[in-house]
Amino acid sequence: MTNHHLKLLLTLFMLLTSGLVHAEKADRDKPIDLEADNLTVNDAKKISTYTGNVILTKGTLEIHAARLIVREDSEGFQHSTSYGEPTTFRQKMEGKDEYIQGSGQRIEYDGRMDKVQIYEKAWVKRGEDIVHGDYIMYDAASEYAEVIGGPKAATTENPKGRVHAVIQPKAKTITTSPAPANEPTKE
Repeated sequence: MTNHHLKLLLTLFMLLTSGLVHAEKADRDKPIDLEADNLTVNDAKKISTYTGNVILTKGTLEIHAARLIVREDSEGFQHSTSYGEPTTFRQKMEGKDEYIQGSGQRIEYDGRMDKVQIYEKAWVKRGEDIVHGDYIMYDAASEYAEVIGGPKAATTENPKGRVHAVIQPKAKTITTSPAPANEPTKE
């Protein structure tokens, strides 16, 4: 792997992980507010299915979907799958007036593994940085990200469906050094 490829992968990794890792911490303690046209609950299987213009909010996190399925496993971890044309999410970054947002045809969240997977026509954007692919995965526990291209990611601008990332240059901080003090004059 060339140094250039390594730098690109590291930058892509930082784009994905810096957003998801630094999501608004206060959101964790907020209640989940769900709206939908219909709700079906199967208590025996611990599965809830929301359909029709689904909107989930939890603090600054907002998810829009046509259908959302939430399942709780035997240890109390929640797992969800949202479907849409597309399904979208948006969440404020911790300590910044900036959001991470994304979209795909299906988004899966595994609460036990703390893993997010976005399928088909997937994209994630943080600030002005964006990555597109057919599949985007982020595993918060291992801090690992993966983006895969494919025919389902194809668009008129990207007919081969290749992974595409646009990463803006980081703003350089300008440091000014104090003007040199006047040396005492010799008399």
